[in-house]
Amino acid sequence: MSRRLPPLNAVKAFEAAARHLSFTRAAEELFVTQAAVSHQIKALEEYLGLKLFRRKNRSLLLTEEGQGYFLDIKDIFVQLADATDRLLARSAIGSLTVSTSPSFAIQWLVPRLAKFSENNPDIDVRIKAVDNEDSSLTDDVDVAIYYGQGSWAGLRADKLKNEVLIPVCSPMLLNGPKPLEKPSDLKNHTLLHDMSRHDWQAWFRQCGINDINVNQGPIFSHSSLVLQAAAHGQGVALGYSVLAQPDIKAGRLVCPFQEVLVSKNAYYLVCQQNHADIGKVAAFREWMLDMFEEESRSELLPG
Repeated sequence: MSRRLPPLNAVKAFEAAARHLSFTRAAEELFVTQAAVSHQIKALEEYLGLKLFRRKNRSLLLTEEGQGYFLDIKDIFVQLADATDRLLARSAIGSLTVSTSPSFAIQWLVPRLAKFSENNPDIDVRIKAVDNEDSSLTDDVDVAIYYGQGSWAGLRADKLKNEVLIPVCSPMLLNGPKPLEKPSDLKNHTLLHDMSRHDWQAWFRQCGINDINVNQGPIFSHSSLVLQAAAHGQGVALGYSVLAQPDIKAGRLVCPFQEVLVSKNAYYLVCQQNHADIGKVAAFREWMLDMFEEESRSELLPG
């Protein structure tokens, strides 16, 4: 047998108006208009078939039925608020599963996790490295890092950082016998490719160079691998700037040229819409946004 429940928005408006004995103050609390509160009260009275308020000398009073109803329901809202607070408190601790690409995990996330743990000792972060990012937000994943254009149906997406691709190589290659003074000098060096040859093709086209063979050089399946190959002096890579920053700041990689290739994509932190502001998810999201904002001020890019 189903329970007979009144329209809950109307009950909420009634509870606030009865507590304040004012439609105006109830409207301010609920962030609606006074007319909306009045409409909700009228709908509830019609549903119940009873008058709940009466006006006397420009003041608002409860009827006997309204007074009894208010005394019966007021604790329900207190209990609901308390239950919600307890749920949010519980969700602020425990394990948090983060799905991301292996390269983002290796180059960016893992080296910084200690900072998050210091401020959130009750949250146990679990990293799930996946190659297919766009379908990685499964039931066992709380948040994911996507690289794309920011439109994923049904998901909350917070932009972390726009991306540019930059030429990088080892300092020993830069200072070697074959000069790297201008982009055309790349004809004397091995090109290192991140998953495909398209990025180098676009970069050379942007530089107005069409006489360098981009079909030479190895292709790597992950961005972290192509960066490592470049750091070991195996050639020149066109690397993602966010992922290359640790090696650039450590001096393992340098940028031989100022020309960059602006990506159409960006990094996003995504989660289910109804999880975005709950406990541990909110804590991790705010930390990620703060970290990217802080580090963008000290980012080392060509030029």
